[in-house]
Amino acid sequence: MADNEKEAAAVTSGGAQFVKVEVIGQLFGVSVRRIQQLTQEGVIRTVEVPGQGRRYELVPTIKTYIQYLSDKAYGKSKSEKEAELKEQKLQAEIALKESQGEMHRMRREIAAGKYLDADEVALDYQKFFVVFKRFALSIPARLVSMISDQVAPLEARKIEKEMNEEVKRMLTSFVVAGIIGKPEAEKGKNTGG
Repeated sequence: MADNEKEAAAVTSGGAQFVKVEVIGQLFGVSVRRIQQLTQEGVIRTVEVPGQGRRYELVPTIKTYIQYLSDKAYGKSKSEKEAELKEQKLQAEIALKESQGEMHRMRREIAAGKYLDADEVALDYQKFFVVFKRFALSIPARLVSMISDQVAPLEARKIEKEMNEEVKRMLTSFVVAGIIGKPEAEKGKNTGG
């Protein structure tokens, strides 16, 4: 390097010498890209030098790099990024183990009969409500037959018809209330309530 290039590559401020990435690369015997990687990994650091941009403080950068190489040679320390990645991997493994444990628990409970097939339950409910509707609609005729000897046949038929209409209105109200209440039940299920 020519003297004027060295001056442009190094800046002295307050007794400390700040250099460009190219100078650090030459000192360490590596490419500029490798120095940039070491900086991204947090092995070495740049500082902002007023009027010059980001530079490497020469002595601390050399000491830090020597310590990094020493630690790497003896297997003592990894970069911050490696430690962070290991932590993320550990967290992912923990989450995986927990989900596998939960799946195993659910399989055991399914095998033990603690869960029912949703389609079976829906079919059972449909059958129940068909039977219930028939039962409810048969009540007026049964009641009228109980009082038929105390009322005229025409009056008994009128009572049966009115009671039948009332049962139908009540069943409709029941169904409507179930449909309106369903979104609330779904919302409670989704929020854990």
